[in-house]
Formats: sequence, C-alpha cells, structure tokens
Amino acid sequence: MPETLEAADVATSDIELLDRTAIAVRAAGSALRERFGEVVRHQTREELMRALAANDDTALDILRPRLTRLRPHAGWVEDELVGGALPPGEWWVVDPAEGNINHLHALPEWAVTATLVRDNRPVLTAVHLPMTGETYTALTGAGAHLDGRPLDVAPTTDLGLSIVATSQARPGEEDEVVRRVGSSITAMLSDALVVRTAVPATLHLLHVAVGRIDAFWQFAGARADLLSGALLVTEAGGRISDAEGRPWTPHSESFLACAPGIHSQAVATLTR
Repeated sequence: MPETLEAADVATSDIELLDRTAIAVRAAGSALRERFGEVVRHQTREELMRALAANDDTALDILRPRLTRLRPHAGWVEDELVGGALPPGEWWVVDPAEGNINHLHALPEWAVTATLVRDNRPVLTAVHLPMTGETYTALTGAGAHLDGRPLDVAPTTDLGLSIVATSQARPGEEDEVVRRVGSSITAMLSDALVVRTAVPATLHLLHVAVGRIDAFWQFAGARADLLSGALLVTEAGGRISDAEGRPWTPHSESFLACAPGIHSQAVATLTR
C-alpha cells in the first residue's frame, strides 16, 4: 500500500524534511519503473513530447501533493529547461523524470529528483535511481549520502589520470553553445584519461559525489539538472564553479564540478 502523509506529519526540521522528500522521490520512481520496458519508436516530435509529458505527469501526480504538504507555502518549479535565479523564499525544484528520453528508450540511466531551494541556495536534495534502487541525499552542512553511507569525492590530483564527463547541448541550443561543447570535449580528450558524454547531467554529478568519476562540466545548464548535483558534490567535499573558475550561480553560463585536486587543471583545459 502506498505511503501517505497525514496533516500532522508536516516536517519540523530539515533533517526530517529530507527523509520525507526521499520517501516521495522513491514513490514516484516506483511508478515510473512500472512504465519502463520496451522501446516505443515515435514517428513525430509531437508523439515523443506527449510520451515525455506522460512520464512527467505520472511522477508529478505523486510528488506535487507530497512535497506541497511538507512545505505548503513553497513555490514550485518543474520545467527542467529553465535557468536563472528564483525569487526569494522557498522553492521546490523538481525533475520528475531526469533522463526521461533514456526511460523511453529502455535505457536505465534516469532518476527522480527533488531539491528544496531557500533564498536561491539549495538546502536539501533527494535523487532516486529506480533501476538500481539507490537514493542519494544531501543536506547543507550535514554531508552527502548514498542510502545512508557518507560520500566523498575522489582524491584525484592529476587530470591526466581522471575520468571526466559532460552532457550534450540541448535540442535547439544556440550554435555558440554547441561549438563550446564540441571544443571542450576535444580539449578534454587531449588532457584527461577518459571522457564520457551522455545525459542526464544529474547522474554524472552523482558519480562525482561518490568518487566514481573526477569531474563534470556543462554549458548553459538549467536549474533542475544542476542544483541537486551541485549540493551533492559540495557536501561530498567537491569543488563547484563555472568553467572559468568563478563562483557558480544559477545565472552562470557554464558549470564545473570536480575533485578539488584537479579543479585548476580542469579550468585550464576548458578555457584553453
């Protein structure tokens, strides 16, 4: 029987709130996993968009009431393509099916994410990977965890021995951004050990937080696919900046997350 939240169950602390958020993303992930299976080839972009929206709606039907009950006065953001700063106050930034296109193609790399942002700073996040059963969580000042186990980024100090990753430009992206993506991959192919290119961004950032890969970068990223991973990496001891090494904000035109020991090397490569 699905878990429900009674009115008296409203979280009174960020720690409890994070626990409840993790329950919500796991429930939404279970519903999406029931829809996972055979590849369905869509003949038009309109058909594809309807299928993506159906997955989003399945997860949102679970996430929205649960998270709204936890924080009734918080705003709500579910458009994964939107960037920039949010108005003051609390906001739920949700990606109901991060890696949705992978789900539709029967690829296992997809997740459900929910992040609470308070005055434009991510406070807590929960990311659930239904195909592995893993749940990643982070709370500002309390560390990052994988199913309760503390996370630490890799102790890497040599970019030449590093696995790095990026995601491709979004469909319809500006030509300049597409060129920057291509040139950055070329530069990393020369300087890093292995370069991985795939979507979604959040899964790469999970790998940085747990120490499986050493760096992730992206250009023109949106809030939903970076905020959760940024908090996880930061709380796991990683370094967050833009590609030029400046402090990252939702207004930034680029994003870099990596092990501190290779940050300056990664910046040098991306700005070459």
